[in-house]
Amino acid sequence: MTVSENGDERRSFRGGGAPRSGGPRRDNDGRGSRGAAGGDRRGGAGDNNRGGAGNSNRGGGFNGGQRRGGEGGFTPRVRDGDRNRQQARPDEPDLPDNVEPTELDPAVRRDLLSLDKDNANTVARHLVMAGKLVDEDPELALLHARAARQRAGRIAVVREAAGITAYHAGEWAEALSELRAARRMAGGPGLIAVMADCERGLGRPERAIELGRSDEAALLSGDEASELRIVVAGARMDLGQFDQAVVTLQTKDLDAARTGEAAARLFYAYADALVAAGRVEDGLKWFLNAAAADLEGDTDAEERVAELTGEDQ
Repeated sequence: MTVSENGDERRSFRGGGAPRSGGPRRDNDGRGSRGAAGGDRRGGAGDNNRGGAGNSNRGGGFNGGQRRGGEGGFTPRVRDGDRNRQQARPDEPDLPDNVEPTELDPAVRRDLLSLDKDNANTVARHLVMAGKLVDEDPELALLHARAARQRAGRIAVVREAAGITAYHAGEWAEALSELRAARRMAGGPGLIAVMADCERGLGRPERAIELGRSDEAALLSGDEASELRIVVAGARMDLGQFDQAVVTLQTKDLDAARTGEAAARLFYAYADALVAAGRVEDGLKWFLNAAAADLEGDTDAEERVAELTGEDQ
């Protein structure tokens, strides 16, 4: 799960040097992105193999740890590093004691320097927890992201983190609102592919297509542009415009020699659109290309090949 770009640097609010991948997550059945496949492959918090926006083994889960100085008459002397742990607000989820603000990406921590030290540390720890939990427990991750937003709602990176977490929790309207706020604060295209996918989730594929035509969309390149095409193609398929979905995905990036996650996702989306348009043989070819490009097993392209060839019978 990524946050907004600043210049050429892409930042992540996940701690521990988490992988940084943009764009829509995959569904629980692992079939490409919500934007790629037909309209019914939405929802969930990411596929079981990869967790949507990154590997699920990034670490961390919520341990249910209690804040220090809790029950009883004795309260230990408060150190600077512990003060913010005892000032949680009633509506905030607990922060495990072993979660430190230093786990947050340094670039994101720098954005928090306008806050007082204790509040900045608490915001950072909530963002760390949101990043750790977003794959396995997106609802709890969202509570942490909301807590960070309540404390630091005027910081763009916090609003974007809240938006991305809401997206993974399936709260499309909230996600869209937060991402729009982040874009107003920070400028630039932001995570426009995620915003477009939220429009799809809200049943507004036409708006997703409009975002794909926007001036901001024209600023995207590489994998980010490819992700947006995948979402727009999915919106076309939502509307039954299968031939248009195929055309949307026909770019120079459709190079069967490419490998890796981004290539596999694009090939998969293209194959899916081809099959939906009745071009089954062409679709089979690109599912095979997707399977060959998918070095980490992020999609179920091999299963789709088996379905189309009857080998799964």
